[in-house]
Amino acid sequence: MSDESANLKRSLKNRHIQLIAMGGAIGTGLFLGSAHIIQSAGPSIILGYAIGGLIAFLIMRQLGEMIVEEPVAGSFSHLAYKYWGRFAGFLTGWNYWVVYLLVAMTELTAVAQYINYWWPHIPAWASVLFFFILITGINLLNVKIYGESEFWLALIKVASVLAMIVFGLYLLFFAPPSPSSSFTNLWTHGGFFPHGFDGLFYMLAFILFAFGGIELIGMTAAEADQPKKSIPKAINQVVFRVLIFYIGSLSILLSLVSWDELQLGSLEQSPFVLIFKQLGFSWAAHLLNFIILTAALSVYNSGMYANSRMLFGLAKQKNAPQIFLKTNKQGVPYYCVLFSAVLIFACVLLNYFVPEKALSHLMYISVAGLVLNWAMITCTHLKFKKVKQQKGEKTAFPALFSPASNYVVLAFIMLVLYIMCNQGFAESVIILPLWVFVLFILYKFKLDEK
Repeated sequence: MSDESANLKRSLKNRHIQLIAMGGAIGTGLFLGSAHIIQSAGPSIILGYAIGGLIAFLIMRQLGEMIVEEPVAGSFSHLAYKYWGRFAGFLTGWNYWVVYLLVAMTELTAVAQYINYWWPHIPAWASVLFFFILITGINLLNVKIYGESEFWLALIKVASVLAMIVFGLYLLFFAPPSPSSSFTNLWTHGGFFPHGFDGLFYMLAFILFAFGGIELIGMTAAEADQPKKSIPKAINQVVFRVLIFYIGSLSILLSLVSWDELQLGSLEQSPFVLIFKQLGFSWAAHLLNFIILTAALSVYNSGMYANSRMLFGLAKQKNAPQIFLKTNKQGVPYYCVLFSAVLIFACVLLNYFVPEKALSHLMYISVAGLVLNWAMITCTHLKFKKVKQQKGEKTAFPALFSPASNYVVLAFIMLVLYIMCNQGFAESVIILPLWVFVLFILYKFKLDEK
């Protein structure tokens, strides 16, 4: 056992970093959350994910420029602390930690929905508890074991989505499963915008949730063996992942079955599974359900990893109790893992008491925290660039079109907040300033203790 933060091990190889980056971008937001968006936006969901992907890519390049220069524990919390101020680092770190508690709970709750597809008699809380214990155990082991587990979970997910796309193309061109299966489904049946542009516009806040997790790559920087090589490569591939996994898969699936014929009953149903089930490919539906289960476990696994490393970084800044700096011989900050796990356990209780509402509540609250995360990243990057320019220093991986891209991101975030206020997310928006105020009081209390 050691109290030294230097005991974090640089054990994550390039292949781990690449798949962790993919794993963070493909989860419940695509496989499960897209059901609600399809009902409201129809085929224009494809454009929505393209817009969200562009904004996410701009943010990733801003984050990437900073972490390639300083690949340290705590990621952008450390950067906010150094280039913006002590409270900015405190706010960014604790907000990120809380958001990933919520994301982990969301993915864990989604797991219960996928298990219920096969075994509806198993209560949601039981499924949640089983996988909670499993993933917590993985995260208490050597970081290389985490990297390996995430590598294979993400690889299954990536390979399977590619196979689904190929199979969908085969059906469309060579063996249409129904007379109505055609690419024309994307612009007939009410048009590309069946409910007008408003149908898509008011779903942008929900689409944002799908991209929560792309910033996870920043948390791997302190344990990557070649961060200056692997991180830029992973970030530059984000835009291609979005095009293939989000836009490609949804374009094909909504061509196989028109959006208005898709029998979506609720948010808790995956359109990916339902489409193949409706087409009579029950084996494909079962296979997809397994793939989506691994996707949720992958994001949950990464979420617990991100939580523990952010808490470790906060302790290093002296913004969290110093006990969180303790690591074992394998370099795992085990107190950080266990503390985050105790709070994630609340998800088991939530699924026990309100299983029918657990997923929607968690997704709505998570969006508010993600908005604040992204705003802090892009604002910190502006501060970072200003310091570098004053010193006349050039960076190895400059962000695209900065500072214009920073203001585009901030404008999009303000737009998302407006949408949230008008689409039942008002409570989440109201919570944001209250949450910042609570963190400020805690920050001042911490200073007074000194």
